[in-house]
Amino acid sequence: MNFFRPRHRHRILIGPPAFVLLITTAGCSSADDNASAAVPSPDTQTVKLCQNLDKALPAKLDGLSREDPEPASVLTAGWGSPAIILRCGVERPPKMIDPGVAEGRDPDAVAGGVNGVDWLMEKQDDGAYRFTTANRSAYVEVMVPKGRDSTGVLVDLAPAVKKAIPKGIAN
Repeated sequence: MNFFRPRHRHRILIGPPAFVLLITTAGCSSADDNASAAVPSPDTQTVKLCQNLDKALPAKLDGLSREDPEPASVLTAGWGSPAIILRCGVERPPKMIDPGVAEGRDPDAVAGGVNGVDWLMEKQDDGAYRFTTANRSAYVEVMVPKGRDSTGVLVDLAPAVKKAIPKGIAN
């Protein structure tokens, strides 16, 4: 069953209404000048894909300047404050293979697509959202802080993900 349908001229494809509601929250959060991110430990092939992604990532994401987290790595990137954090080469999220997610029964994990990139969206306990690519040769995770609209983030990341991470199933 296909729940995705075009939403506007950017050809955003979005899943069930819950996905739309969850990614369109807006608000403000306190500044975090010391962004950090755990660096994944993928295999050599995935590292090569992630290096290609790092080169393709935009300098600005949803209008926010790139400010990479510590420690510096081609496997991580960040934009703004509080930071939107991207990590490439992460492990497959457990909910990605849960049949309840695929059937739309888990309200905190929803599948959807944006401009040709499939994502699993998971609401975090702190109100942030974690998006993980699906159907790609490497898993790319994007953490969007509570209160930030993620629609523009996913639209801006789609070209880089499509260019650097081919369709397929990650190890």
